[in-house]
Amino acid sequence: MDNKEFLGTEKISSLLFKLALPSVVAQLVNLLYNMVDRIYIGHMAEVGSLALTGVGVCMPVIMLVSAFAALVGMGGAPQVSICMGRKEHDKAEKIMGNCFVFLICISVLLTLILYIFGERFLMVFGASENTIGFAADYLKIYVLGTIFVQMALGMNMFITCQGFTKISMLSVVIGAGLNIALDPIFIFGLDMGVKGAALATIISQAVSAAWVIRFLSGKKTGIRLKKEYFKVDFKVLAPCLALGVSPFIMQSTESILSICFNSSLLKYGGDLAVGAMTILSTVMQFSMLPLQGLSQGAQPITSYNYGAGNSDRVKQSFGLLLKACLIYSVVLWVLIIIFPSRFVMLFNSEPALVEYASWAMRIYFAVSGIFSIQIACQQTFIAIGNAKTSLFLAVLRKIILLIPLIYILPNFFEDKAMAVYLAEPVADTLAVLTTSILFYRYFKKTLKQMKDKENI
Repeated sequence: MDNKEFLGTEKISSLLFKLALPSVVAQLVNLLYNMVDRIYIGHMAEVGSLALTGVGVCMPVIMLVSAFAALVGMGGAPQVSICMGRKEHDKAEKIMGNCFVFLICISVLLTLILYIFGERFLMVFGASENTIGFAADYLKIYVLGTIFVQMALGMNMFITCQGFTKISMLSVVIGAGLNIALDPIFIFGLDMGVKGAALATIISQAVSAAWVIRFLSGKKTGIRLKKEYFKVDFKVLAPCLALGVSPFIMQSTESILSICFNSSLLKYGGDLAVGAMTILSTVMQFSMLPLQGLSQGAQPITSYNYGAGNSDRVKQSFGLLLKACLIYSVVLWVLIIIFPSRFVMLFNSEPALVEYASWAMRIYFAVSGIFSIQIACQQTFIAIGNAKTSLFLAVLRKIILLIPLIYILPNFFEDKAMAVYLAEPVADTLAVLTTSILFYRYFKKTLKQMKDKENI
């Protein structure tokens, strides 16, 4: 069977399993990049908790770099899938070539800005006199690998959107495996501390990036990187960036949120509260990334069949995605609420931090079980090319709801640090309700329009 046709013919359930499983594994393995760093750093002798907090302060920068990869990759990949469904092969290759060049331009600009002004940003992000040294040491090395991060994350999405999820999974596994091996060597063996963790990360991302570019330039891919499409055409690029604005805002506002959380918690709870937030944000990634992996597995199916005008397969794809996301998030939510200290002790075993972070975790993750509904609906909006609604939902949860609540809620509670953590579940509840209503109305209307076209 033609490689480009199976997305429209195979059984949806087996197809989703085939595509989503490698994507979920890839997301979980990708999490190891940051998670393993923090586990090793948190257990450094004498300075573990301060070093962990310092690296946590770097998270807004790391999230911002990833957000730009999402802007281009998650905006361009669905467009490629839709073109494949419409049999527009040359246009799909032109989209990917434009996105590739644009990612390189963004990487150069980000590297210059972050290297020059990085330490100033860290002080704004919540670094204290005790932690700025660790944060600056990590960031100065990490930003030098920005182009590798952009290529590894952004271009890997163009492998996934074609249905080559095993290849995209290997792209991540190779880098993460190397990172796990290099971390203890650089951090402890060469006594480089947080600098070693950053160096291990960028070397690993460089290897992943090389793997991705090699595949997309080779003969096994369906849509190939070609030099004739490297000249940027904004008529081609603009729709990709418009569609990518939603995932960009979802990830870049994580950077803003991290700043808001860290600065507020530093004010109300000191370095201990910021250290706890570093752990909570990592566990939140563990909660979110598999959901994104499931969504990435469903995206080629939904986008291809939307482009091909097959409403039944679009509906089935979303239904299975929603069920899978709910099962995962509810199971993880139960484990977090019952055993919070087990999650905390992965990163640090100091009694004061374990006790504080365990208490904070139950508040922060109070309604995380239902957040999968938000992810499934919002990512399906992206898969069918509805950039405007997806953008609104991304802005709603984080900018309209969560950021104001971080500053409003402490005015109504005696325990102000608790109120800061409470902002997360309150915002999630309101966002999920709004998303569910909007998605039900729009998706029903979209399916009806597709049915009408099928019957003509």
